[in-house]
Amino acid sequence: MSDFRDPFDAIKDHPFDDALSERYLVYALSTITARSLPDLRDGLKPVHRRLLWAMRLLRMEPGGAAPDVLIANPARNTTPYKKCARVVGDVIGKYHPHGDASVYDAMVRLAQDFSLRTPLVDGQGNFGNIDGDNAAAMRYTEARLTQAAADLMAGLDEGTVDFRPTYNGEEQEPEVFPGLFPNLLANGASGIAVGMATSIPPHNVGEIIDAASLLIDKPDADHAEIMQIVRGPDMPTGGVLVDNPSIISEAYATGRGSMRVRAKWHKEEEGRGAWVAVVTEIPYQVQKSKLIEQIAHLITEKKLPILADIRDESDEKIRIVLEPRSRTVEPDVLMDSLFRLSDLENRFSLNMNVLDASHTPRVMGLREVLTQWLAHQIDVLMRRSNHRLEKIAARLELLDGYIIAYLNLDRVIEIIRTEDEPKEVMMAEFSLTDRQAEAILNMRLRSLRKLEEMELRREHAALVKERGELEKLVADPKLQKKRLKRDLADLRKRYGPETELGRRRTAIEEAAPPREIPLEAMIEKEPITVILSQRGWIRAMKGHVDLASAETLKFKEGDGLAFAFHAQTTDKLLLASANGRFYTLGADKLPGGRGFGEPVRVMVDIENDAAITALLPARPGGRMLLAASDGRGFVAAMDDVIAETRKGKQVVNVKAGARLVVVHPIAEGADSVAVIGENRKLLIFRLNELPQMARGQGVQLQRYRDGGLSDAIAFRLEDGLSWTMGGETGRTRTEMDLSLWRVARGASGRMPPQGFPRNNRFS
Repeated sequence: MSDFRDPFDAIKDHPFDDALSERYLVYALSTITARSLPDLRDGLKPVHRRLLWAMRLLRMEPGGAAPDVLIANPARNTTPYKKCARVVGDVIGKYHPHGDASVYDAMVRLAQDFSLRTPLVDGQGNFGNIDGDNAAAMRYTEARLTQAAADLMAGLDEGTVDFRPTYNGEEQEPEVFPGLFPNLLANGASGIAVGMATSIPPHNVGEIIDAASLLIDKPDADHAEIMQIVRGPDMPTGGVLVDNPSIISEAYATGRGSMRVRAKWHKEEEGRGAWVAVVTEIPYQVQKSKLIEQIAHLITEKKLPILADIRDESDEKIRIVLEPRSRTVEPDVLMDSLFRLSDLENRFSLNMNVLDASHTPRVMGLREVLTQWLAHQIDVLMRRSNHRLEKIAARLELLDGYIIAYLNLDRVIEIIRTEDEPKEVMMAEFSLTDRQAEAILNMRLRSLRKLEEMELRREHAALVKERGELEKLVADPKLQKKRLKRDLADLRKRYGPETELGRRRTAIEEAAPPREIPLEAMIEKEPITVILSQRGWIRAMKGHVDLASAETLKFKEGDGLAFAFHAQTTDKLLLASANGRFYTLGADKLPGGRGFGEPVRVMVDIENDAAITALLPARPGGRMLLAASDGRGFVAAMDDVIAETRKGKQVVNVKAGARLVVVHPIAEGADSVAVIGENRKLLIFRLNELPQMARGQGVQLQRYRDGGLSDAIAFRLEDGLSWTMGGETGRTRTEMDLSLWRVARGASGRMPPQGFPRNNRFS
């Protein structure tokens, strides 16, 4: 009978939420500690570390010149390039069991000088560009390590770090790189894990080394002292850091924050007053092609009319040319508008979330990052020193044996020739160790010359001296700090600000407080004549045409002129309806003067039964006299009645049966108000008797027994009260003596001067 086992017997019952949380926790921890967050000590994620390690084993380290020469002139590197496909194959086959595409993408980033401040891979071929184009396939590209990568891996063969088995147990890989190159801050890092992320910008290597040296000399140095040295990020693409120093300092103190980076630009004269703005550096991680596309979209959509054209004249260096609409445009206004509307200014987030020496994710400030990195370097120095002491002890053991052999050379030769087991005899007769005896037996005959003995004694003396120095170093923390500071100074010679690679690229210039971009900056200013018909059809004719000729314009049958006035395309127009509601129109949005225009009700949501009382341009800082047919009114600021939506803004709360009849702009210097009713009674009172309000019914201007208000106007008393005479002459009459009509607000008034228009209108 066959041994049958039911597969369902192996199923165990577990609560679903427990099983899910347990498995998700394992995934989350793996993502955080072995994929997305960099190690504080070498600034690398596992994929980057394995890439560099595999390239080192393939003998792709730089060679052919001294390190400082290779930094200044990478062409002196004589190490041949090798195919990237070979490197990626080794990485995914031996160390990193993931897809080749992700590994190659990581390798490409290590070679891009616009992504890394100090590239770790020297690539040959197409490794992408700042336009956002992808790199060529790995079978077409070649690479080798840079001197910075060699500095990062220096000491791997000297017992400085622990090694661990690879995923299949066949190879060994370092847990971390021991080199003195401060890669975490020098090149930055970014990544998204589960529930956390990291974002660290690149920095200047010379500044990082100087700050570390300060902490070596003065461990209790505060954050402010460090920020005097590390002024902020140093992006590979340059740009200008424009935030306030206090904002930058606060971000580095806590490890979290954000900083604004702008493009660097200058003005170029083209003769006859014409000019262009030229952008030579763009913010970090902004793709040039998408930036140009974004600005071109602003031009085509007419969102920035003062910009006429954009041209990309870049070669190896960035050169983006911005051409203004006219030579009268202010360069700063144009660029401030672009900074606000495009990625010529962007915000880079700082989140220094890293794995510490115990592989625990933590958000650290700049001071803590440097302190822990220095602690790692002291540990590396100690391990290197102890490893060297072990090597010296082993070598001295052999040298002591060799010297004994030279002192007793004849007896040693006799023992070797006559004894069957010479090793044991020599060990017993000369008190040799097993290693010493074995080394003597393995000596070549040529080593028996007298010169060799002298060289051994010199080597012995030198090793004894070195051992003494190392023992002092291991025992004295002060000597350890002194040695570390000396090594940092040697590294600084290769990456200091006086070198081409080490010079600061990102300028730090605090920008002026953000200013409100005037409407004129967004709209090309042109004169227009606004025409509104009695039936509400609106249009804008180019230029300031003669208003007297507006009566002769063509209108639809049964329609005629209602309002006509001069304006600019940058003006905002106030449209008032009889129900006291105000609407705002952009003069640049009006239809052209050809044809009859368009219904104004298509542009704003005016109630169908509401008549249009007034249309006038809004004057910044201007005021209006508003009055309803029941004789109530007030003064309103034009800025207060501008509406932001199509639905408008209720300004005058008219009573039932009343309507808004007066919307009159108040001229500068006006001090009096003239009111006339339908009963042909006129009164004049001081303008300051009216309140200024943003909304309401207002106060009583004039009292009526029958009828209501006909018209009202604000004027300057000493200039007299003027009105237009009837007839075709268009003459204006002015009454200077107004004492008969000057009374308190709210009176009924008296009959107007002889010759006042029969329609009871001032104009």
